[in-house]
Amino acid sequence: MSAPVTTTGRASADEPTYHILLIEDDEGDALLVEELLHDTGLRFELTTRTTLAEVRDALSDERINCILLDLHLPDASGTDAVTAIRALAPHTAVIVLTGLSEAQAGTEAMAAGAQDYLVKGKVEADLMHRTVRYAVYRSQTERANAEAQAARLRAEENARLERGLLPQPLLDTSTVRVTSRYLPGAEMTLLGGDFLDVVEGDDGLLHAVVGDVSGHGPDAAALGVCLRIAWRSLVLGGHRGDDLLHLMERILIAERGSQQLFATCTLLTLDQEAATATLHLAGHHEPLLTTREGTLELTAAHGIALGIVPGVESWPATVLTLPAAGALTLYTDGLTEGHNGPGRERLGVEGLLALIENLPPTPPATHVDLLIKETHELNAGRHSDDVAVLRLDWGSQPGAEAGAG
Repeated sequence: MSAPVTTTGRASADEPTYHILLIEDDEGDALLVEELLHDTGLRFELTTRTTLAEVRDALSDERINCILLDLHLPDASGTDAVTAIRALAPHTAVIVLTGLSEAQAGTEAMAAGAQDYLVKGKVEADLMHRTVRYAVYRSQTERANAEAQAARLRAEENARLERGLLPQPLLDTSTVRVTSRYLPGAEMTLLGGDFLDVVEGDDGLLHAVVGDVSGHGPDAAALGVCLRIAWRSLVLGGHRGDDLLHLMERILIAERGSQQLFATCTLLTLDQEAATATLHLAGHHEPLLTTREGTLELTAAHGIALGIVPGVESWPATVLTLPAAGALTLYTDGLTEGHNGPGRERLGVEGLLALIENLPPTPPATHVDLLIKETHELNAGRHSDDVAVLRLDWGSQPGAEAGAG
């Protein structure tokens, strides 16, 4: 087993360094390959191993971008050796070294996943130079294409989940203007379990929910979609308050399986004719009320989150008197748990209210977008969580025109 050999050869200063792993049990052949690499003019680092069993430590060096593989090793041969190496280093260029009498070995190795092959005894410096460079280039291109495909699939998955987590409001005669936003916590991240919905019931009342399933990723998102659809179906079926939350908790427990996921949520029933809003908080924080005088956090009774202690079912109702014109904003904690500037302080509700106070009068949709933008800029990517915001406007107040979105 030789130590790494580094050379600059005739390479220019801006030539990349190729980190090459040679797997060859014949010392004479290994020496010839090393001398040939010197003659190519490539800038390279060479590490040599004699068996597949010895390569794991070398492959732990993530810089390795090219493997020269002899097809006749003590512990593997032929396409089995290629398959084993591809399993260990799926994103690294593999060039196999074959003998003069092995006419089909090279093409079979490429079919097994190698980028190229060289025949021992018929390799010159220029051919080695081109083969290494092109093999690494092809490997990097394949990896970039695979990552791009994975990104597309993830984006499609997120889009499907987002359609379930952020549905179209189901309204008939209501004059309430609905603004909703859902943003993943970070670029290309999987969606979490935040969810929201708004429907108008047969009773003419407006019903809304904002919730957050613990955790992130597809399991939390799928459970969030399930709870959102269950909520809509149950509300349209006439279920309200404690009864509705009881059924949602039963569904959560059945759908989460062995995972100890739970969910917080706020249920809101808005009665414009009576000028009241009824709140049920299941482990969730209070909404914000915006009027001509400003924005404040409402005071409401708190209940237990769904799935924390099944069977307790403590969800007291709070009935609030509404002004003739105003807005209620329900949101998940991704809006407040980020940092409040460069220090370690979190934004919190007080910081959120301070931000709102300094925002210019704008239509609701613009207001929500500005608010999310401001919180993201203060956080500067240090805390990653999904954000779901639902704002309901009624009556006429400054900046509220053209606010649906």
